[in-house]
Amino acid sequence: MSKTKEIIRCAWCVGKPLYEQYHDEEWGRPVYDDAKQFEFLVLESAQAGLSWWTILQRRDGYRKAFANFDYKKVAKFDEAKVEKLMLDASIIRNRAKITSTINNAKRFMEVQKEFGSFSNYIWSFVGGKPLVHPRKALKEVPATTPESDALAKDMKKRGFQFLGSTTLYAHMQATGLVNDHVVDCHCYKKCK
Repeated sequence: MSKTKEIIRCAWCVGKPLYEQYHDEEWGRPVYDDAKQFEFLVLESAQAGLSWWTILQRRDGYRKAFANFDYKKVAKFDEAKVEKLMLDASIIRNRAKITSTINNAKRFMEVQKEFGSFSNYIWSFVGGKPLVHPRKALKEVPATTPESDALAKDMKKRGFQFLGSTTLYAHMQATGLVNDHVVDCHCYKKCK
């Protein structure tokens, strides 16, 4: 009789299949695609003041509400669209977060124009490759870093909203700019 080896994961995701799937397949994987970067910016800014679990459960709602995360379309949303989104129970109905998403889509395209892609811009804050942090426990993971502070300051200067240092550090973790999988997690080496 063979025993199956237990999969070791970061403690924050254990016990909820949706969380485990997100952790195993996406979190910490380097993202160079602008459309995917925008998706995570939308979701991370929506999370401000809430749990990631709350947003992850509404991801499909956000996908439908925000034109499959097409930043060119989102940038054109008008007040009538905002009013429609305020009635959409599949997303967080916070006017400031909705309007900031539209604003951020416009700023996102400005950054693309200046840097060739948003990916070029954001990856420049970590020297173009993932920062690897050999952390042994979740309690060792900070809420912000000097890199997320610098990114937040620059994005604020460029007019982005709802994207402070803590939110952007979460974005950096999600999109693999930093590898904050604990060292014994099965994803640590894959994301290194």
